[in-house]
Amino acid sequence: MTVRTRIAPSPTGDPHVGTAYIALFNLAFARQHGGEFILRIEDTDQTRSTPESEQAILDSLRWLGMDWDEGPDKPGPHGPYRQSERSEIYQKYTQQLLDEGKAFKCYRTAEELDELRNQRREQGLQTALKQSDLALPAEEVSAREAANAPYVVRMQVPEEGVCVFDDLLRGTIEVEWSQVDCQILMKSDGMPTYHLANVVDDHLMEITHVLRGEEWISSAPKHQLLYKYFGWEMPALCHMPLLRNPDKSKLSKRKNPTSIIYYQRMGYLADALLNYLARMGWSMPDEREKFSLEEMIANFDISRVSLGGPIFDQEKLSWLNGMWIREDLSDEQFAQQFQQWALNPEYLMQIIPLIKPRVEKFTDVAPVAGFLMSGMLSITEEDFAHKSLERDDVRKILQYASWMLDSEQQWNKDRLFSQCKTLGDAMGFKVRDFLYPLFIAIAGTSASVSVVDSMQILGPDMSRARIRHALNTVGGPSKKEAKRWEKEYRELAKSLG
Repeated sequence: MTVRTRIAPSPTGDPHVGTAYIALFNLAFARQHGGEFILRIEDTDQTRSTPESEQAILDSLRWLGMDWDEGPDKPGPHGPYRQSERSEIYQKYTQQLLDEGKAFKCYRTAEELDELRNQRREQGLQTALKQSDLALPAEEVSAREAANAPYVVRMQVPEEGVCVFDDLLRGTIEVEWSQVDCQILMKSDGMPTYHLANVVDDHLMEITHVLRGEEWISSAPKHQLLYKYFGWEMPALCHMPLLRNPDKSKLSKRKNPTSIIYYQRMGYLADALLNYLARMGWSMPDEREKFSLEEMIANFDISRVSLGGPIFDQEKLSWLNGMWIREDLSDEQFAQQFQQWALNPEYLMQIIPLIKPRVEKFTDVAPVAGFLMSGMLSITEEDFAHKSLERDDVRKILQYASWMLDSEQQWNKDRLFSQCKTLGDAMGFKVRDFLYPLFIAIAGTSASVSVVDSMQILGPDMSRARIRHALNTVGGPSKKEAKRWEKEYRELAKSLG
């Protein structure tokens, strides 16, 4: 048997370090066993998936030094490797489950589902819904069908008993079926959910081992049941511990920059970041901190993964990165890599049109453009002083802008300006006043090039990180303020496009 593992990211935003972390362990496991590593793009969310995000995933994983044997850019015998191109396959298997009575059409509306769950919650029952809960009278089903009402396809799930499955790290796991929903397999738009597509693709692509985050443990019973329904052998499962913030919460962009692009833009070496991700829950037999991907693969043993939630600590990453710079780069290599990072033509050509009108001699370049080649800026609360803004105005603008930018998918200067202006208007600020704290957060001064141009160049995660840093500098909201502000922001956000 050839060991085959996969990584299946969704192209719905910046490539996440969590994706790189899971990809790394799948790659190491496959290579250690002389096997194959597959990249599959899970783009069934047609409203959020973008070609730009997919390309960023490919570029980021390759920058880190990871490569795959089959994928959307490496045709193989099990393609296509984008789920959006596999619709007919999912339709076929959905129909098979319907024909065999292992799935059913559900015409329930969102409001009806909420009411059913609330009723179960009030009765002290599990909120997982079964077919007996979802069933409608036959005449109502006929009426909705005749009216072409939207429906989803759900899988049949036992109402009683226990599901038992094995995990390479955790041993035998038991989950009561009463906790498991009749999972939606096919959405009303005809696209599959993760659960159906994941099982069908893993089987057809001959995946032998699934290494994924521990948040998927609760989904394993549904997947096991689908394998049973289809009469297929389920791959071996291994649920990796989740990356954590220093406060032990799940790693998230609200508390920690999570984009691989951010760490590339910050000037971390790919080898160092990959080394650090490998240390997240795993250790070399000799416990040394610094090692290459090749050394990890040569010594890899999945049993050495610790189940304690690994803490993603940027200070520790910086320390390790410093070791790589000092010990592995000659002066010539340092110069070459710095040039590739800061002075590459692609990046410079984004900056030059902005700074050229402000430059009279080349010695002006560093003062004008230095913030575009920096990490977190040295700013103080006094830097935000403004004749038309009180301190609380500045705090609110930074917080509301942070919330707005956290959910922004279209990261270009025109969109950013439009969203900032709309939010500023809704908050009662002139656009120049609303943008002032953002200038300080992003550039360290209001006497700078266009802040939205700068944000486009710096990218989402760097921009968000600087705004969070600025908010911490002036003082974020208290718990009481945060509740009030979030309620107010939700109302104002309705005006955003």
